[in-house]
Amino acid sequence: MGRAEERRARQGGHRAAPRRRRPTSDPAPTDSTRIGPAPGDKPARGLIRRIFTWKKILGTFFGVCLLMIAAFIGLYLYVDIPAGNAAAQQQSNVYKFSDGTVLARDGHVNREIVSLAKVPRKVQLTFVAAENKSFYHDSGVDFRGTARALVNTLSGKGRQGGSTITQQYVKNYYLNQDQTATRKLKELVIALKVDREKSKDDILAGYINTSYYGRNAYGIQAAAQAYYRVDAQDLTVEQGAYLAALLQAPSQYDWAVATPTGKRLVTARWNYVLDNMVEEGWLPKGKRAAMHFPVPKEPKGAPGLGGQKGYLVELANQQLEQQLMTQQGLTQSQAENAVVHKGWTITLNVDRKKQDALERAVRTQLTGKLDTKKRKVDGAIQAGAVSVDPRTGRIVALYGGKNYYDHYFDNATRRDYQPASTFKPVILAAALDGAATTQDGTRINADTLYDGTSRRPVVDHGSRVGFAPPNEDDVSYGKITVQQAMNKSVNSVFAQMGVDVGMDKVMSTADRLGMDTKGMQAVPAQTLGSMGASPVEMAGIYATFANHGHKVTPSIIKAAENRGRPVRIPDPLGGPVISRTAADTVTSVLTGVVDDGTAKRSVADNPLRDGQQVAGKTGTSDENKSAWFTGYTPDLVTSVGLFGEDPKTRAHVSMTGATGLLPAPGRINGGGYPAQIWAAYTFGVTDRATFDLETTQGAAVEPTPTTPTWTPTTPTRTPSQTPSSTPPTSPSPSHSPSQTPSRTPSQTPSETPSQTPTSRPPTTPATENPLDPLPGAGLDR
Repeated sequence: MGRAEERRARQGGHRAAPRRRRPTSDPAPTDSTRIGPAPGDKPARGLIRRIFTWKKILGTFFGVCLLMIAAFIGLYLYVDIPAGNAAAQQQSNVYKFSDGTVLARDGHVNREIVSLAKVPRKVQLTFVAAENKSFYHDSGVDFRGTARALVNTLSGKGRQGGSTITQQYVKNYYLNQDQTATRKLKELVIALKVDREKSKDDILAGYINTSYYGRNAYGIQAAAQAYYRVDAQDLTVEQGAYLAALLQAPSQYDWAVATPTGKRLVTARWNYVLDNMVEEGWLPKGKRAAMHFPVPKEPKGAPGLGGQKGYLVELANQQLEQQLMTQQGLTQSQAENAVVHKGWTITLNVDRKKQDALERAVRTQLTGKLDTKKRKVDGAIQAGAVSVDPRTGRIVALYGGKNYYDHYFDNATRRDYQPASTFKPVILAAALDGAATTQDGTRINADTLYDGTSRRPVVDHGSRVGFAPPNEDDVSYGKITVQQAMNKSVNSVFAQMGVDVGMDKVMSTADRLGMDTKGMQAVPAQTLGSMGASPVEMAGIYATFANHGHKVTPSIIKAAENRGRPVRIPDPLGGPVISRTAADTVTSVLTGVVDDGTAKRSVADNPLRDGQQVAGKTGTSDENKSAWFTGYTPDLVTSVGLFGEDPKTRAHVSMTGATGLLPAPGRINGGGYPAQIWAAYTFGVTDRATFDLETTQGAAVEPTPTTPTWTPTTPTRTPSQTPSSTPPTSPSPSHSPSQTPSRTPSQTPSETPSQTPTSRPPTTPATENPLDPLPGAGLDR
């Protein structure tokens, strides 16, 4: 008997009987006798587990990794180091007026290659400390940073970060600034090969000689001359650290034109560079502690860009760089490298005739009257202006300064001076758009009465807020309408209105209208326009009023293309940011400033006006350091600013006494030279048109109130008259509930509408020069 037979014999008595099939008529088994899965069970779960096992997942992962490695090896073998020639990549940019005629070519490239031996060793190390501390022992590639950049590019998130010095050199010398996955992969492969074939010193020399430092300077030698007027071999460690810090954002970090934020950022990066050198043992701690920030020399304009050309080209470059940063995800440094001397054809919105007219107006109305030999203060006067078509948002003319060679800083875009009372229409816009009320519940509009007493303490629901601004020349006006307060630029009224509306709402409205409010505090002092703003910003805000509340972002670029590839230029016109009624009411009120207020003598009474309807606002800052007029017709908005700037230190100084105004010392007000420049320009280039307003308020649609029975008084300045002294008014912060204007025949003379739209509130005595404002310690008009 075989073993199998024996085994079967032993098991014969224990084998289970085969299971019989249950007839269909048998009752269904109960839960206690059920065999197999219940009806609610999910047998599919087992199928998923069988398909997605750990072994299969790991196998797939390693398979993908092997494929990627194989693809990278293939790419490494396929991609060769191209013939690099950074200088050959530089091509002239061509800038054209709106009609296609050539404005300028920036064909001169400021570059001089120097050997690394002519750069002090510690200056070399400042670049390593700034960009790539592991430079001397890495493989030339930051794989993590490159992977992040690839993911960001493919997902559309944009900006690249983490490139090594070798990668940046490859990008500058062998490739371009395009942000594509293909270019990034090429950059990685070429960087690996370059790191194997070239010494670290050769790579570092190539990097510092091909980088763009701003001020039209390529390479460290040109940068040393542009910023410190020395050769590269004479740079100090402090100066080298600044140039190394500069590469992150050349224009933003250029000390001569940097905003306070830019100066803070570049100073922080300068400290970061030196601290890294100490950390790496390249700089003694004691020497580091004794180092001070090396302020660069004043810049010089690039050849071929004299007069206004340089200012127009600079703004065009800046706006194009911003578009590349937005659309292609470039960093600021990459964007500048992609624009300057890269063969662009850029057509501007600038109209040749309007540009000539604006330059002529500034020359005849202001700069032709300045004489630095007779008056030192005349050398401190800087003018800036920008003109915008509110129907298109196009910048049609711009004045950046007397000459780009003499004054590199663009006065049309600078934001370091106060816009003063040109900010008051923003407060009114916030009140109207938000249906704001005074603290006694009266709706704020053009006819609302306020207390115009000079140095009247601002009150917030019965509590003083610690702010009591004087009016210009300390003139008090008593009860006065919002229309009259705008005409006369009454500080005490708008300070109270700002608190009534809510300063957070006022600043939010300013932001929506186009003012850069980052870092600005929402405090009552801002009602006097104590923040910084540029003529371009103010023109954009007033253009939004003129465009019935639809946002206008002034644009100088009409079209831009590079080697046949155009860049999409966004529409300068946006959607509504305030209601049409609010915007039109502001416009209506601002016509009163021209016809009956601070701009009357220079604008309304100008013989060139010929009946043209005009809205606008004057502004004069504290200590007479800036003076403005921003005004508009239905088809043209122009903002003109005058700024007192010390020609040597660039410190803000008073303009009082400039041009020899009489009687001495002669304050420069917004209603003087800025308004005169505006009128001479605007009335020469516009056709007569009428505002299309949807409002029932303001000077443009109804007669302005007659002269009140009170007369303005200038209080004698005694020690008892402190800013916090209580004015002789009712306890209400703005007016009493019974003072709501009702336009009935029973109104008092101060509240009765006049029968002629041209009647105006009381004015202060005229000066000896009928076009010049009063002398004295004015604050804000």
